[in-house]
Amino acid sequence: MEKIGVIDVGGGLRGIYAAGVFDWCMDNGVQFDYGIGISAGSANLASYLSSQRGRNYLFYEEYSMRKEYMGAGNMLHGGSFLNLQYIYGTLSNRECENPLDFERMTANPMEWYMIATDATTGKPKYFTRGDMHQDDYRVLMASCCIPVACKPIEIGGVPYYDGALGDTIPLQKAFADGCDKVVLILTKPVGTIRADGTDRKLARVIHRKYPHAAEQLALRAQHYNEGIALAQKLAAEGKVLIIAPDDTCGVKTLTRDQKALKKLYSKGMNCLLYTSPSPRDA
Repeated sequence: MEKIGVIDVGGGLRGIYAAGVFDWCMDNGVQFDYGIGISAGSANLASYLSSQRGRNYLFYEEYSMRKEYMGAGNMLHGGSFLNLQYIYGTLSNRECENPLDFERMTANPMEWYMIATDATTGKPKYFTRGDMHQDDYRVLMASCCIPVACKPIEIGGVPYYDGALGDTIPLQKAFADGCDKVVLILTKPVGTIRADGTDRKLARVIHRKYPHAAEQLALRAQHYNEGIALAQKLAAEGKVLIIAPDDTCGVKTLTRDQKALKKLYSKGMNCLLYTSPSPRDA
């Protein structure tokens, strides 16, 4: 039987689109053999593996409006603008407001990787569920750790940034790991050409302390555009099925607009999976 993979590339709060896609998958019994999450995509996959339909929607649409979730006030107390400890600790731990079903997630047989970037080397780190423990979700924090908006997340003495710096669209890893076909979930329209202006500005901020991570950040747009070109080539060969919104509804990485977020989630729930071949038939 073919090995079918899924990749969620993340995109901050635009990840609500992919959350909608995964909720559609759960509603329709769509399962995968393999998955890779980058940034918010790692959190989406965690809830997919734990079969917690609708869980991530609340993080994007409701919890993100709270000052504890993100805001300048967090920085005044020595934290990060985006409070990953609140998101993946205070909200997600056992007995908390919206706990991740850790036991069910770990029992899911799907092969799964969460990508973070070693801030000291700029190289990707492919974490597995074996690197996570009940109520210790630093791997998810690391994968989602946006430079400048967040301080690096330390695991085993190593500081990590967002996985998108190290391996922006990890199709090559998926096929190297034996996938026959891959469903690629984007959170921007397929034809979007990513500009590098913002990335280069942010790279200058972290360059002194983390020059290798800064170099990867400055090149992220180039790597994204190259990854999309490869995805389109593989899609033409029948090896990749690209799922992407026709527009982002005005949602950017940290856009707090509930109406726009709801619209983008709806686009995910009404994605083209139901009119396209299923992952196993693509």
